[in-house]
Amino acid sequence: MTTKYARFETPLGTMFAVATDGEITRLDFTDAKYVAKLSDDAVEDAKDPVLARCAKQMAEYFAGKRDTFDLPVAPHGTEFQESVWREIARVPFGKTITYSELARRAGAPGSARAAGAATGRNPIAVAIPCHRIVGADGSLTGYAGGLPRKTRLLELEGVLQGSLV
Repeated sequence: MTTKYARFETPLGTMFAVATDGEITRLDFTDAKYVAKLSDDAVEDAKDPVLARCAKQMAEYFAGKRDTFDLPVAPHGTEFQESVWREIARVPFGKTITYSELARRAGAPGSARAAGAATGRNPIAVAIPCHRIVGADGSLTGYAGGLPRKTRLLELEGVLQGSLV
């Protein structure tokens, strides 16, 4: 098993991506709430094809030139977390859904809090767009990268007109 990582700058802060055997297993802001520790054998390699592709697609997204991602992602979590992350990945650019709707789509109606907890542990920020999940009243609640960043991501996608935070 080969683990590589790269750091790159975005308008919202430094991100890092981790790839294991050619699949993105982690993509996050370096100051996010649940930043995972890299394994001791991880090697920094910004020229790795998958990591370079990830950085390029993130740059395109932040420049307003990309609204979907074509990356080999492999998030690892519990069965429930992975079902929630699959549903998050289906929320289109420029749209939001509530945690309650997310729970329903993940096969656990009535489990909005559990869906919210799983959303907060999403290991692949932006590409699995957990910033598109909102409170029952449409409010911006919870984001491991911080609510100001969630606001900016939704503004970038045209969901919000001006800052709510």
